[in-house]
Amino acid sequence: MKNIQVLVATEEHLKYVDQVNDAIDIASKERGTGIARRTYEYIADKMLAGKAIIALENGDTFAGFCYIETWGAKSFVANSGLIVGKAYRGIGLATEIKRKAFALSRQKYPEAKIFGLTTGLAVMKINHELGYRPVTFSELTDDEEFWKGCQSCVNYDILTRTGKSKCLCTGMLYDPAWEKEKKEEKKQNGWAIKDTLLDIINKLKPNKNGSQAKKEEGFSLFKSRK
Repeated sequence: MKNIQVLVATEEHLKYVDQVNDAIDIASKERGTGIARRTYEYIADKMLAGKAIIALENGDTFAGFCYIETWGAKSFVANSGLIVGKAYRGIGLATEIKRKAFALSRQKYPEAKIFGLTTGLAVMKINHELGYRPVTFSELTDDEEFWKGCQSCVNYDILTRTGKSKCLCTGMLYDPAWEKEKKEEKKQNGWAIKDTLLDIINKLKPNKNGSQAKKEEGFSLFKSRK
């Protein structure tokens, strides 16, 4: 990994578009999912818009790629097209690319929910570490354009038979609201514990007359005695 850079793709990386598409084709055949090849223009647009992550070894050898796309009036974001070249698998590169794509998504669309569909255990593990949770398909975007992207998959008939309620893929979602809830809960619990401890200590601490000290604005613990 020390010789591999993972960065936001720009115009200078357009020369790698064909390699990206070839890598996606190979991975699709290996997984048996039948993911459609993207057009040159589609991948190029992602790079030009600053919505793609590329990994390069020694600054010039293609190693991996991922891009982000928005759905449902930008209320949902998907990290798609995650690919790592065969020679670079098993070294944690997929995790690093996914982390960069996740950070880019949060930066560009801080209020959007980030989601994905996957059958890969490795991707599920990475998503879990980033804060994703497994969810039903009903919690994902209802944008028809997104679901059209599944038409090239060999399992598309399962999706249509179930009314887009389930398939072989697992739906995973990250909602920014969860982080806000955690912070608020932690803050409330933290203050509750602190207040409780101060109350107990202040009640047990004797004053000069031998009686229990009165709590003065919750800070009698820190007053020095002469």
